[in-house]
Amino acid sequence: MKQMMPSPLRCLAVLALACCARAALAAPEEIQVYMNEMNQPGEFGLDLHANYVVSGAALPDYPGAQLSTHALRVTPEFSYGLTRSLELGAYILGTRDADQRYHVGGEKLRIKFIPSAPDDPLFYGANLEIGRVQRRFDENPWNGELKGILGYKGARWTAALNANVDFKVSGPAQSPTSLELATKLGYALSSDLQVGIESYNELGPVRRLDNPLRQAHTTYAVLDTAVRGWDLNLGLGRGNAAASDRWVLKAIIGVPFH
Repeated sequence: MKQMMPSPLRCLAVLALACCARAALAAPEEIQVYMNEMNQPGEFGLDLHANYVVSGAALPDYPGAQLSTHALRVTPEFSYGLTRSLELGAYILGTRDADQRYHVGGEKLRIKFIPSAPDDPLFYGANLEIGRVQRRFDENPWNGELKGILGYKGARWTAALNANVDFKVSGPAQSPTSLELATKLGYALSSDLQVGIESYNELGPVRRLDNPLRQAHTTYAVLDTAVRGWDLNLGLGRGNAAASDRWVLKAIIGVPFH
């Protein structure tokens, strides 16, 4: 493992973390393609998700919704390995408002199932998530997501696909079950440095998929690396549809426990 990040990575890390010290709230609480990473039984884990919308929508999606432009969200994700194939997780949706005050915007629980062995090149599984959020993030307070996970990890190439089914658990607003596809393609330049592309594509209601041109689609150029035991996923995303934020910075920081 390298002791210092290459200078381009260091610059992007500083830029992403600097965004976390400013402004308001942000888009999804996590921008991530799920793969086969799992805690060992009895092992704890902590990831810090942060994203900042550099340029986004000027009008809210509904009355009381948080505007996306210059919006920030910082979300700790705690995890615990139950068995070799089951992992529990919990999110605390942290936000910072325009007055630099910290708020907890909601909580979510998840359970992740990956039956394949950690060293299998082909992996598959599922993740179920249920959570409660404030109105600034969703018109309905209780929502869920079922995520299908499929991927491949080779010596150099990594490819993964998530099929995400989002559904309302409880709330006053009409919210049909919807589908999103998230993909990741990465190439390892060394043992601890990978470059790649992640894409997040909303497809609309499951029963009647909408016109793709009216849906949100965002593509990220990403770097995955490790520095002294800290795992880093850093990305710059651009929305390529009218419904997307134009530019978004994201970071996922894996905190070492040993």
